[in-house]
Amino acid sequence: MKFQIMLGILFTLLARRKISAGELAAKYDVSTRSIYRYVDEMTIAGIPIDVTRGQNGGIYISDAFKLPKGLMTKEEYSRAVGAMLAMNEQLSDPVLDSAIRKITAQMKSEKFDSGLSGNILVDSGTWGDERKFSEKLSLIENAIEAQEALEIDYCSREREHTKRKIYPHLLVLKQNLWYVYAYCTVRNAFRMFKLGRMRTIMRTGETFERIPFAREDVPLKFWHDSEATVNARFEIMPESITYAEEWLGIENVTKQGDKYICEVSLHDDESLVKTILAAGAGFRVLSPASLAERVRAEANRLLESYSRV
Repeated sequence: MKFQIMLGILFTLLARRKISAGELAAKYDVSTRSIYRYVDEMTIAGIPIDVTRGQNGGIYISDAFKLPKGLMTKEEYSRAVGAMLAMNEQLSDPVLDSAIRKITAQMKSEKFDSGLSGNILVDSGTWGDERKFSEKLSLIENAIEAQEALEIDYCSREREHTKRKIYPHLLVLKQNLWYVYAYCTVRNAFRMFKLGRMRTIMRTGETFERIPFAREDVPLKFWHDSEATVNARFEIMPESITYAEEWLGIENVTKQGDKYICEVSLHDDESLVKTILAAGAGFRVLSPASLAERVRAEANRLLESYSRV
C-alpha cells in the first residue's frame, strides 16, 4: 500500500503541482507524518519535491518536472496503471482518473525501442581515439539489433588473451565505461565484457535467438566477494570537494565543520589507490589503516620516480 500511495502522491502533484499534507493524508487515510515520510523517500529517489511550512505552504513539485519519454518499459507502465486503478477503486479520485488517462495515452504512444532519448547526447569516444571507439560501439549496437554473433579477442586485467564467440544482448554504461552484456559460448553463460578490453571484434554473419533475462540479472556490481570491497572513510578539504562529489557521489559527502567526510563501500582493485591519489593532498584516507598505508607507499614510490629525473 505504501508504494501505491507514493505513486498516487506523484501523479496528484503532476496534475495539481501543489497540495497540502493534510489533503493528502485525508485522501489516503494516513497520518500527515506518514505523508511527509513518503515525500522524503521520493525526494531521496530524485523526484524534485519541496515542502514549505506556514499558512500558504504545502507540498509541491517543480514545474520543470515531467515524466520523460522512455521512463518506463511497457511492462512497468502496465504495473503502474494497475496499481493506480486498484487505488482508484477505493478512492474514486478525479485527479487519479485524469492521471490514469494520461499515463495510458503515453503508454500507447511510446514505441519502447532501445535507442537513447533525443534529449540525451552520449560522447562514446575515448581520449585516445574517439573515432575507433565509436565505431566499436556502433558495431556492437548493430549486432544487438540484428541478433548477430560476434567473435572477439578479449584481454583480461591479468593480460590473458582469449578468443570468444558472444551473443550480445545489452550495452551498459557504468561510471563512464562501456560494457556489453553477452552470452559467452566459451563459458556457456552470460558475462559482462568491457569494450575497452576488446582488442578485435569480428562479425560472423551467424544469427542467434535472444535469451530471455531479467533486468536484475545484469550484474551492475562487477565484483562478488567481500574481499574485493573496502569500507572506506575519507576526510576531504574544500579544494578536493568537486572531485570527491563526482567520483563518490554528492549524496555520500557530508560537511563537518570546515571539512567534509565521506563513508562509502568501494571496489578494491589496483586502480583504487591511483584514483585516491588523483584527488590530491586535500583528500585523506581516515580508515581503514591498511588502505591509508597503501596510498602512502604509492605516493612515496611516485616521489622517488620523480626524484631521479
